[in-house]
Amino acid sequence: MLYILAQWLHFEGLTNLIRYQSFRSGAALMTALVIGLVIGPRFINMLRIRQGKGQPIRADGPQSHLAKRGTPTMGGLMIVIALSVALLLWMDLGSRYVWACLTVTLGFGLIGFLDDYDKVTKYAHKGVPAKLRLLGEFIVAGVAVALVTTETNLYVPVFSNLYIPMGPFYYVFAAFVIVGAGNAVNLTDGLDGLAIMPVIIASGTFAIIAYLAGRADYAHYLGIPHVPKAGELAIFCAAVMGAGLAFLWFNAPPAAVFMGDTGSLALGGTLGVIAVSVHHEVVLAIVGGLFVMEAVSVIVQVFVYKRTGKRVFRMAPIHHHFEQLGWKESTVVIRFWIISIVLALLGLATLKVR
Repeated sequence: MLYILAQWLHFEGLTNLIRYQSFRSGAALMTALVIGLVIGPRFINMLRIRQGKGQPIRADGPQSHLAKRGTPTMGGLMIVIALSVALLLWMDLGSRYVWACLTVTLGFGLIGFLDDYDKVTKYAHKGVPAKLRLLGEFIVAGVAVALVTTETNLYVPVFSNLYIPMGPFYYVFAAFVIVGAGNAVNLTDGLDGLAIMPVIIASGTFAIIAYLAGRADYAHYLGIPHVPKAGELAIFCAAVMGAGLAFLWFNAPPAAVFMGDTGSLALGGTLGVIAVSVHHEVVLAIVGGLFVMEAVSVIVQVFVYKRTGKRVFRMAPIHHHFEQLGWKESTVVIRFWIISIVLALLGLATLKVR
């Protein structure tokens, strides 16, 4: 909105600052952060009143989690609201990337909201049937992929201009990346602050990647695919960081609110569509390696248990395994944050190691 206004004023005077993506990225981060911090207390109080018992806590989970009973969920709504307002203010609304990413953020957020609502009202863990939820996610992801896809090559990191032509199969692959990212973050969201900080770290990493991919000179120098106007996604990533930091303020142990599927699906899907937009899908698996590890631990646990009746981990996702080994919740969270930082640095290293 402000970008359109600045265009109308021909970027004269102070409005000239809005021309620069770097300025709008910082502005979007601060806008989302302030909005999140301002609406947070009243929003959490409203959730607490409406939900009563809060998010259901599994009786078969770590016993320390029983103390969290009564904590409200659906805090992801705070993130989505702060993020959306910041984007509408600072991004170029003529960019297809804006609408593709918002489609996933709002679409996945809605699916997560319906799942959370079902759990809270019935005070049960089942929620929306998995098949129905996945169907909705693939429909939303398919729309986003159609909006952003201009070529169907899968680029291989580390090697300059090496890609695998996938043809029409790329659309299925890209949708799978988005849906997979959404559900991987959803599985990671099990401890106070565990999911949101890695999302912030990954968003900061992709803000850099998107800015570089959007610049023809930088993309040519680094040997990465040039995606015209992809620099706008740096603003999107910055807004995710701001909204995420605001949420972390209230989600820090002991959490006053949980993000729920509303937030985790929305944020994970957003990371997925950003990676698809800048053709760094493989790098997402590196930067978001923590999310991949969490998802794989669940897949392995279920696969082995169904066939042998034995468990590979004491409990899945894997963060619960470490809790069962005796690690304190804060220890698991901080060590996983460290892993996320290391993986983000490895992901950025792929830009130059070619």
